[in-house]
Amino acid sequence: MKKKAEWPRRLRSQEWYGGTSRDVIYHRGWLKNQGYPHDLFDGRPVIGILNTWSDMTPCNGHLRELAEKVKAGVWEAGGFPLEVPVFSASENTFRPTAMMYRNLAALAVEEAIRGQPMDGCVLLVGCDKTTPSLLMGAASCDLPSIVVTGGPMLNGYFRGERVGSGTHLWKFSEMVKAGEMTQAEFLEAEASMSRSSGTCNTMGTASTMASMAEALGMALSGNAAIPGVDSRRKVMAQLTGRRIVQMVKDDLKPSEIMTKQAFENAIRTNAAIGGSTNAVIHLLAIAGRVGIDLSLDDWDRCGRDVPTIVNLMPSGKYLMEEFFYAGGLPVVLKRLGEAGLLHKDALTVSGETVWDEVKDVVNWNEDVILPAEKALTSSGGIVVLRGNLAPKGAVLKPSAASPHLLVHKGRAVVFEDIDDYKAKINDDNLDIDENCVMVMKNCGPKGYPGMAEVGNMGLPPKVLKKGILDMVRISDARMSGTAYGTVVLHTSPEAAVGGPLAVVKTGDMIELDVPNRRLHLDISDEELARRLAEWQPNHDLPTSGYAYLHQQHVEGADTGADLDFLKGCRGSAVGKDSH
Repeated sequence: MKKKAEWPRRLRSQEWYGGTSRDVIYHRGWLKNQGYPHDLFDGRPVIGILNTWSDMTPCNGHLRELAEKVKAGVWEAGGFPLEVPVFSASENTFRPTAMMYRNLAALAVEEAIRGQPMDGCVLLVGCDKTTPSLLMGAASCDLPSIVVTGGPMLNGYFRGERVGSGTHLWKFSEMVKAGEMTQAEFLEAEASMSRSSGTCNTMGTASTMASMAEALGMALSGNAAIPGVDSRRKVMAQLTGRRIVQMVKDDLKPSEIMTKQAFENAIRTNAAIGGSTNAVIHLLAIAGRVGIDLSLDDWDRCGRDVPTIVNLMPSGKYLMEEFFYAGGLPVVLKRLGEAGLLHKDALTVSGETVWDEVKDVVNWNEDVILPAEKALTSSGGIVVLRGNLAPKGAVLKPSAASPHLLVHKGRAVVFEDIDDYKAKINDDNLDIDENCVMVMKNCGPKGYPGMAEVGNMGLPPKVLKKGILDMVRISDARMSGTAYGTVVLHTSPEAAVGGPLAVVKTGDMIELDVPNRRLHLDISDEELARRLAEWQPNHDLPTSGYAYLHQQHVEGADTGADLDFLKGCRGSAVGKDSH
């Protein structure tokens, strides 16, 4: 257990607010124009509430209200809360993709912390990129920090059927293409998909990353699953505000919580919940900021034998509301601990170990959180595939895949980029059937740019009309955590930098062998070498702005797609006084 720091002591914020010098009066005096009494600057912890609220980030649209609860908790614990708006990227709003701006948001958060008088931070997040970006920025500064998420939406219902956000969007869209649903019915269903504030109500990337924050020990126990409009979400926010004040007094930092053991706990948790493939790229990036050596091999090693026991869409049938009522993530962590799959002594933001937090919880619904013998899949971890088509790895989510396609050999049908796919996929003359392997290029971190969620390519209507719902699909893109299918993602190196994916041709045979972790292009080594030598990039490069910076410095998906100059940069968070 961490030894608590001496208290009272002089805090970082006193570099701005403590004393009688001209510079201190400059900082303190201007803040007083908000009506703060002088005694608030007496050395108590100043807490920055980093709020990703935005009208254009609908998942986070209720965070203003939660911020007030966080403030109440900070005040109660004797701290001084100051709310700070930070960059907010919504996956359902930002183009070309919110992933393009995850690193920009992380950089902005890092500098907001580094340059301002905060002693501790509450990371107020929700939509899927806001959680990793704030964790990345906070990790780089290493001030006491704690996550509180906005929580998922309530269940959607359409004609008596549960409607999972995202998952049913893909499903209904395919039904329209197959002639099984009218456009009018699709529009009717739209109204039932998002009926309350909050993030996706499936085990999509937002709920996955909320679970990852809790599994890493960076959020209070039970935080991940509380619905956004449940009064207990407000209680969690207020308790989080109280807790961060004590974390500052104890000097409990992210680097002491997000250890290698904590990341291994998170990887196993992701397998147990059937979490999003996006967790791979985000945890790799967060680990890089903390200075933890985490790799794709760790994902395969830690997750391979973990059963998926959370029966939620897109892998199962329930939604986050039922997951919360069943006991939420603490029940999953307890199950992992009982199975010997949890580092029980990993420290959390509560100051207690993860096992102390979960050992006495109860599973209230074993159809939602399943016994291991009834698991959705016995090996639920993210599969890491390698071979001549993915020398640096590719990933697949087995709990969302079709079992009969996990070993498959088929003829490639190649789309050079997303525009080529859109131009061809609905053409009845496209030479494709359900045995083919759909391949899309130039959608990785540099290629799209930003690595958009387009990997779960919709099937051609001519196949859907046969009643076929899944095909093997391969790309260097990501896919939404709400999506499903036998989809190979994050293929590295990506096509835009001349990885083997770039030289796949329509008609080539591709072998997928998930049990043996193999992804193979059936051409000779000599032919592959010849094609790679002849390859030339065919996509436009940005010439200005953040897109240019991103293009020049973003790393591959296999290491987290962070900007190369930001990894391992943890250091002093104290800003220099320029006055």
